[in-house]
Formats: sequence, C-alpha cells, structure tokens
Amino acid sequence: MDDAVPPTDLPEEAQQAEPEHDPAAPAPLNVPRTPTGDADVDAALDRLGDADHLATDGHVEVYEDVHRGLRDALTALDARPGPPAPPRPHEHRS
Repeated sequence: MDDAVPPTDLPEEAQQAEPEHDPAAPAPLNVPRTPTGDADVDAALDRLGDADHLATDGHVEVYEDVHRGLRDALTALDARPGPPAPPRPHEHRS
C-alpha cells in the first residue's frame, strides 16, 4: 500500500483549504435587540445591524444616524400632549 498523496492538476496554493471566514473582514456581532414596542425606537435600534457589515470606519455614520433617530423619538415624546396635570390643592393661610 502506498501512502503517497496522488498528484493533482491544481497548484499547491489552490490545494490548501480556504479559510471559512477572513478574520480581517467585518463580522456581525449578533447582539440581540429586544423590541421596545415603539416603532421609531425599534427602527433606530434595527439600524445598528447595518454596522455589522461595515469596516470600523463606517460605524460612525451608522451610530450617528441611530443617535439622531433615538433623539428624535425622545423629542417626539415631549411634543405629545399628555393627560392634564392634576389640580393643585389650594393652600389655606391663616
């Protein structure tokens, strides 16, 4: 029995297995995002997933966009009319 590897027509570099993942390539963090129930906030948080496929220098744009969306959602909360404030008790001075 011969233990020699049979020759192939491929060059030696091509015979080596390709890595499944390039460690230098962007990779998703797979951080779970729990829905908040607020459509605007959920959309902003989902946008964070866009950074998973960008090089690090592209993250800033995504983070700034998400920050802007979250800030707008908070500002909108201040603009909504809420229930009327309870009446203040009258202070009696003697």
